[in-house]
Formats: sequence, structure tokens, C-alpha cells
Amino acid sequence: MAFEAYDEYEQSEKLRQWLRENGLSIAVGIVLGLLLIFGWQQWRSHRAQHRAEAAARYDALQMAADAQQTEQADTLTDQLMKDYADTPYAAFAAGERAARLIDKGQFDQARTALAWAEAHAGDAALKSLFTLRLARVDLAQGKADAALARLGTLPAGTYVALAQELRGDALVKLGRGSDAHAAYAAALAALPEDAPQRSLLQVKLDDTTPAGGSK
Repeated sequence: MAFEAYDEYEQSEKLRQWLRENGLSIAVGIVLGLLLIFGWQQWRSHRAQHRAEAAARYDALQMAADAQQTEQADTLTDQLMKDYADTPYAAFAAGERAARLIDKGQFDQARTALAWAEAHAGDAALKSLFTLRLARVDLAQGKADAALARLGTLPAGTYVALAQELRGDALVKLGRGSDAHAAYAAALAALPEDAPQRSLLQVKLDDTTPAGGSK
């Protein structure tokens, strides 16, 4: 028992000595750890609030756009693009600005808005959607070669039906009917059987059937 008591005493003395030698670094480590945890929580709270503010402004933007309050919609879009560029709502806002500009036939300005949205999309799938919309603007301006080049930058397997249909449209403008037919066929194959756009796509496919081919 005496040996055990001495052993416990020696262990406690070693512990006290170790604490005396290392106590300051332990205290500093604890404080730093608490600061990191607090900082992380504060950062997450700030990010959540920042995103919620962006969502609220985007909702207000949509209401203004629906009410044909163009000036208010543009002001809110500017705010989102300036102060909330790190959220997807800013990219959505820029995309909607592009849609309004396209309706007015202002394709160059729409291209600028879509390019901004594409650059700030963050999410790969969202970025690809803006790439597709830029390709549509290329086509609307008669830049079929540019549209094809842009479509070629899409990741493989991304929005196959939409991309192949646009590719077919560009090839038609370039007089490459056989290649367009193949693109429309690929688009049709990628669409679900109940997709509403199948009928229009079938018309495009039939219209580009090579001479002597079967419809």
C-alpha cells in the first residue's frame, strides 16, 4: 500500500510539475481554440444572414419585374451584383436582366449580363445554363460559328438535349443540314418520351432529313 501511495504521490507531483512548465501554452491553446470556434460560428452566422439578405432582394426584384417596374428591378439587380456577387442570387439577377434586354433586342448588353452571370455562377450546372443562353444570343446575332464554339466548352453530358438542339440550330444556319440532323437526333434521344418539346424537335429532325433518307 505504501508503495502504491508513493507511486500516486510521484505521479501527482510529475503532473503538477508538467502543468507548471506547460500551463501557459495550454491556456493559450485553450483560448485560441475557443476563439476559433467562436470565429467559425460568427462566420457561419454572417454567411447565413448575408445569403438571407440576398434572397430577400431577389424576391423584391422578381416582384418589381412582374409589376413592370423596370427601374426598381435594375436598381435591385445592381445591388445584388455589387454586394452579393458571392451568392447565386446575383447570377440569377444578372440572367434576368439579360432576359429583359433580349426582349428589347439589346443583344450586346444582354451578352454582357450573361457573361457576368456565367463568371459568377459558382455552381457548375448553373454556369452551363448561362453558357447555353450565351449560345442562344450568338445565334440570335447570326454568329453560328461562335455558338458552336461556345457549346463545345460545355462539360460532356451537360444538358444534352438543349445543347444538341442548339448545336443543330447553329449547323442549319451554316448550311450543314446532315450534321444538324444528327444533332437533332441526339437531342431527341436525350429527351424523355413525355417532354413537350419533342414535337418541335421532331419537326426540325424531319426538316433536315438528308435527301433520299427516310423520315
